[in-house]
Amino acid sequence: MSALRTITLSLLLPLLLGASAAHAAEQDNSDASGVLQRISSFTDRATSLAIEAMSLVGIHYRRGGNSPEHGLDCSGLVRYVFKQSNDIDLPRTSVEMSRVGEQVDKKDLQPGDLVFFNTLRRTFSHVGIYLGDNKFIHAPTPGSAVRIESMDLNYWKARFNGARRVLESETNESSRR
Repeated sequence: MSALRTITLSLLLPLLLGASAAHAAEQDNSDASGVLQRISSFTDRATSLAIEAMSLVGIHYRRGGNSPEHGLDCSGLVRYVFKQSNDIDLPRTSVEMSRVGEQVDKKDLQPGDLVFFNTLRRTFSHVGIYLGDNKFIHAPTPGSAVRIESMDLNYWKARFNGARRVLESETNESSRR
């Protein structure tokens, strides 16, 4: 494991485990093994997504970009991260991504969820990956690079459109069609 991935994991693990513990506390104690299995699955998936995404911080923005070597736009970043970390094929555009998975309320966000914003005077024109603690990673605009930002900033608060939780079974089914 690279040094960057090790550092990233050590920074994210307490955050991810905190979200998982809160989720587990709401579950019925009679199904403890099932809950532990779901927690493990969630934390593994979310950790993998977060590590892959954070390894791309600093990659330059390129409209239509699909790879770190040539640059990434917002949806290119999200597609690349989901494919590399969990072998999940997502649609190309943020609008198409906004139809995948299940809708999530802002108060119920978990690391790995997709967060959408209206940045071009149209809904779902921008997408990022939620990291926890009201932070998300995205490829913002031409002339910039992949970075982590707070959703507490007024700019993002005013433009938040919604969130989706990608369901592996749904994306794998749709990619086989």
